Amino acid sequence: MEFVKVITDRKSIRKYDTSKPVPDEVLNRVLDAARLAPSACNIQPCHFIVIKDPAVKEKMKEAYGRDWFWTAPVIIAGCVDKKVSYKRKDGRDFSEVDLTIAMDHLILAAANDGLGTCWIGAFDNAKTRDILKVPEHIDIVAMTPIGYPAENPAARPRKSLGEIVHNNRW
Repeated sequence: MEFVKVITDRKSIRKYDTSKPVPDEVLNRVLDAARLAPSACNIQPCHFIVIKDPAVKEKMKEAYGRDWFWTAPVIIAGCVDKKVSYKRKDGRDFSEVDLTIAMDHLILAAANDGLGTCWIGAFDNAKTRDILKVPEHIDIVAMTPIGYPAENPAARPRKSLGEIVHNNRW
């Protein structure tokens, strides 16, 4: 698919065809796009937990209870290792920026392969950490369900360039 079309056509999907699994070949291609994402100083602090086990997915409803989330064919939790992430001199930690870039690569690669995703940040972090057995030094930043869409929602409105672009100064 043409890149601009992928960006234009991508939508948050909240209904998945649960009868159609995501082939490992496609899932690996999507994960590889995340792996190739840039990171501050090329430290690459990102990790991804791929959740396919029905029992683990059902348990995930304790962390984020929307049926469309935990019943999707795959859930991916994007995590960062803050022990190794780049920190700027003023203390700013770039781990969440790195993970966000990687998740965006993953989401766009998924859209390119006809898969739907939905960026999830409003999950219960403590429950997710417990369910997925995430070590203390790893932060879970975002999650997304992945699967073949069973809906085609209308495009959401976006601000115009004039509302967000400032030339030379604010």
